[in-house]
Amino acid sequence: MKLRILCALLRKELLLMRRTRFIPIIIAVFPVMVMLVIPHVANLDIKNVGVAVVDHDRSQLSRRIIADMDASEWLTVRQLAATDDDALRAIEDGEADVRLTIPYGFSKGLSPVDISANGVNATKGMLGAQYVSQSVMRTVGRQGNRRLVETSVVNRFNPTLDFRNYMLPAIMVVLIIIICGFLPTLNLVGEKESGTIEAMNVTPVSRLSFVLSKLIPYWLAGLIVVTEGIIMARAVYGLAPAGAVGLVYLATILFTLVMSGIGVVIANKSETLLQSIFVMFAVIMIFQLMGGLFTPISSMPRWAQMITYAVPPRYFNEIMRAVYLKGSTLSDLWMQYLCLAGFALATCLTAALTYRKQS
Repeated sequence: MKLRILCALLRKELLLMRRTRFIPIIIAVFPVMVMLVIPHVANLDIKNVGVAVVDHDRSQLSRRIIADMDASEWLTVRQLAATDDDALRAIEDGEADVRLTIPYGFSKGLSPVDISANGVNATKGMLGAQYVSQSVMRTVGRQGNRRLVETSVVNRFNPTLDFRNYMLPAIMVVLIIIICGFLPTLNLVGEKESGTIEAMNVTPVSRLSFVLSKLIPYWLAGLIVVTEGIIMARAVYGLAPAGAVGLVYLATILFTLVMSGIGVVIANKSETLLQSIFVMFAVIMIFQLMGGLFTPISSMPRWAQMITYAVPPRYFNEIMRAVYLKGSTLSDLWMQYLCLAGFALATCLTAALTYRKQS
């Protein structure tokens, strides 16, 4: 009998989703648009670093250094300045990111080069200075004027160093957070404001059946979203999971339980749609900033790293990147799966317990 009631409630939820046109559109179209646009614009690769060069040496070696930098994919010589002040002015005006001064006697080994970087964008300034330094050393080494240590570098798991390969799994995590977190919340609070939930409160439907009817459609939506993400990553960017696809779906199911459970809990405690939106938005911001999606957890302060252990996206993100880039197996990621399962159980139980039927 309870199964029949649950099936009837699920039919009701699916009919509501079909009648609310924006929900199917969000589930079907929004992930495709995000996967097509975000990997191109949210790219932290540092390219096209502008360099202002002051060449006091005016030797064959200095001219070769300038030519090699300008031919680089990562560096662009924006200005050949006459003085250091002119080069610094170019940095102040935003025309260049790094200043390179080649002093008198550099080709004879009398003086080192001087590199100054724009520290407003600390990441671009630091990496830009390193790019310039490495470019100078390579050119000098090829000319045979300095002794350089030959090194061999092998990039594991992401040989091309394409930042999109690092971002695409995280984007799928963000999509699940938004769709499976926001939509159940808006659905349930919308019924509160319209008054239709009052009719449900006077029926003998159990709290568990009611909450499951709210969660299951969005579990399916999560699977649809991640399927779209996998197809788009493969078709558009050529990125396929190095590990088993089943591990991706298993993690998606667990994380979808977590996010939909959190959404229902927020809806149960919210009186208005606006209140639920603000609370859910705050939760999503914390999850995105502290889940290791866009910034490495290892770069955070120690106290912040400890807090991330209580942030579910941390574990889902670790699983997605490990399966996609490293080909990790279940035996490698059992701890992350166990933590996600614990969060899923806790949030779903809380969602059921916080729903109060009115007599």
